[in-house]
Amino acid sequence: MLPDCTILKLKHLLPAIGLTCLATMAVPASFAESNAKAEDPKTPWNWSEETVFNAVNQVRAGRDLNPESWPGNARVAVLLSYDVDNETVMGLRTGDVSIGPLSQGQYGHRVALPRIVKLMNDEQVPSTFFFPAWSLKIAPQQAPLINESGLHEIAVHGWIHELNTSLDAATEERLLIQARDEIEAISGKRPVGYRAPSWNHSPNTLRIVRKMGFLYESSLMHDDRPYELVQDGEATGLVELPVEWILDDAPMFNPRGNRYMNPRDIMQVWIDEFDKAWEEGTMFLLTLHPHVSGHRSRIVALEGLIEHMKAKGQVWFATHEEAARYVRAQAGMDQ
Repeated sequence: MLPDCTILKLKHLLPAIGLTCLATMAVPASFAESNAKAEDPKTPWNWSEETVFNAVNQVRAGRDLNPESWPGNARVAVLLSYDVDNETVMGLRTGDVSIGPLSQGQYGHRVALPRIVKLMNDEQVPSTFFFPAWSLKIAPQQAPLINESGLHEIAVHGWIHELNTSLDAATEERLLIQARDEIEAISGKRPVGYRAPSWNHSPNTLRIVRKMGFLYESSLMHDDRPYELVQDGEATGLVELPVEWILDDAPMFNPRGNRYMNPRDIMQVWIDEFDKAWEEGTMFLLTLHPHVSGHRSRIVALEGLIEHMKAKGQVWFATHEEAARYVRAQAGMDQ
């Protein structure tokens, strides 16, 4: 069986694999409720055109924000990100507390994160670390470890890696405000970026993120390039730095499931993705989890990828904040 974090992240992608925890939410709750009188949410083949368009237009990609050139005349922007989930995805988020899984979570901040931060510092690669607030509250020493070099960014990844799509609007907003404030208190800087737990939005998420004034969002998959988010047909002014499952370590590095792959094979997938981004002059964004990729046999994939990128040359390594500010400026969004 897949670990909790992968199951809950993949549930909207794998509706037919027979896991009961995946068989939920074919239609977001508030959308279903708003259309309940006229349309049956369980029979979308009978929906009217209006209902279908309302569904898909909740959050869409707007204008392409990929700049004509990247800083230093680089051909590609490389954004390495880490979702520092630790104990939150090892039982805390669901209340299924068990000592064994929690020990895996502690490995994330006790061993894996220091190993990864050391590699990023040694290679001088700026990176962004997304934290569920409780992950940082449990081990606040992670913040000075990340901040010491001055290279990196700390951003928000929820309160306790809650399943935000199951929450009412008031609860989701309360938890996100708590998360931002706690992370600021521990890290010493107000975070400007948001990544949704499980990489999904409720019908209320984007409104809350906009209300809170975040600079960028990084949970969705409309494009390979940075773009502006559109909500209900209107441009939001919010930069999306998109993610992708093939650029995430968790689905393929599960040693207890049937999707496990050799880290060196995964490295080649990442290299191929990077090479195409380099050819296109766009962006390469990779998501890793310290408790996953921070193991000895797996960090070799990250080491090999960085070696390849540096050998290729013309690469701009940046935090998500740096990339978001750059594309905003190039697109004239701050004028």
